[in-house]
Amino acid sequence: MRHPIVILPAVFLLSACAGNLPRPSADSEPRIEPAVEPATEARAAAAPSEADRAAILAMAGEYVVTFAFDETVALAEGYERKAAKRSGASEVVILIEDEPDRIVLQHLLLVGGEDGGEVIKHWRQDWTWEASHRLEFLDDQTWRKVPVDPETTRGAWTQCVYEVSDAPRYCGTGRWNHRYGHATWTSDRSWRPLPRREYTTREDYTALNVENRHTITPEGWTHEQDNSKVVRVDGDTEQVLVREFGFNNYIATDEVDFTPVYEYWEETSAYWAEVRAIWQHHFDNGGVVLDTEVDGMPIIDGLFALAEQVREGQAPQRAEIDQVFERYVIPMAPQRQLADQATAYRD
Repeated sequence: MRHPIVILPAVFLLSACAGNLPRPSADSEPRIEPAVEPATEARAAAAPSEADRAAILAMAGEYVVTFAFDETVALAEGYERKAAKRSGASEVVILIEDEPDRIVLQHLLLVGGEDGGEVIKHWRQDWTWEASHRLEFLDDQTWRKVPVDPETTRGAWTQCVYEVSDAPRYCGTGRWNHRYGHATWTSDRSWRPLPRREYTTREDYTALNVENRHTITPEGWTHEQDNSKVVRVDGDTEQVLVREFGFNNYIATDEVDFTPVYEYWEETSAYWAEVRAIWQHHFDNGGVVLDTEVDGMPIIDGLFALAEQVREGQAPQRAEIDQVFERYVIPMAPQRQLADQATAYRD
C-alpha cells in the first residue's frame, strides 16, 4: 500500500564499579594487574552504551507521520475539553552530527505532491550524554541555561528540541530502557511554550509541563507526550487547566520520493550550521529572550528568507544573519541568569 503525501496544515509551517581485589597471600605469587589511569577508567565507566546510541540513530530515516493530540482530564473548574487534533506529514529525519556522546537529528517536511512538493525545515533534536547543563523554558519567551542535577544526568541522555528557526523549544533528561526488546527513552518533566498548533487559537494558558517518551518500533518509532496545560507567570504555576495526551507515529516508508528534501538540505545545510552556531553562542552565555509574539514568526521569516537567498546562489553575509538576531533575540542579562539558576530546581 502506498503512503500518500499528506498536506500539513498551515499551523505547522511555522531531547560496574569494580569491587576490591582480593589481597594475595604471603606465600602466593602476586598478580600483575594492567595499569589503568584513573581518568581513563572514569571515561570508560561513563561511556554511553552502543544500544543507547543505536536507538537514537534509528530515528533517522524516511517516514509518513501522524500527529494526534487529545485533551483528557479537565482540572480547572468549568473547563471544557477542546476537540481532538489530527494531522499528518511526510518527513525525513537526517543525521547531521554523530559523536560518541552527542547525536543531532534534523527533521524536514515534504508538503504537497505537485512539482515534487515543497520542502520545509522542521524541528531538530539534539541528544547529549550525561549533559551538565540544559536549556529550560521559564515563560514569556525566555529560556535559560541551567545545571542538571548530577544524579539525574548520570547514565542519562538529555534531548533538546529546537524550532524550525533553530530557536529553543524544550529539553528533557532520561535513560533508555532496553529490557523489553524495544528501546524506550522517558524524560523527566520539563517546561515548554505553547505548541505551534495552538499559538493562534489559545490565550488561556502560557506553558506546557511535559514528560516525553520515545520508543523504537518494528515500523519506525513513536513520540508520546504527557502534557499539562498551565497558567505560569514569572516562573510560578498559577493554575493547571487540563491534561493532554500526544501521540506522534513515525512509520518508515520507501514509497515517497524525498529527492527535493535532500536537494534542499545539500543547498542550505552550511547556512543552517552557521545559524545554529549563533544560537549556541547565546545559549552558552546563559540563555535568550525572544522579542517577538509567541509564534516567533519574525525570526522564522527572517532566517528562512536568507535560506532562500542561499538556494538562489546569493549567500547572505554574516552581518545579514546577525541583523535578525540583533533585532529579535535578547541575550539573557548575567544578573537574570544568576537569579534563574538559583531557583532552577524550585519547581
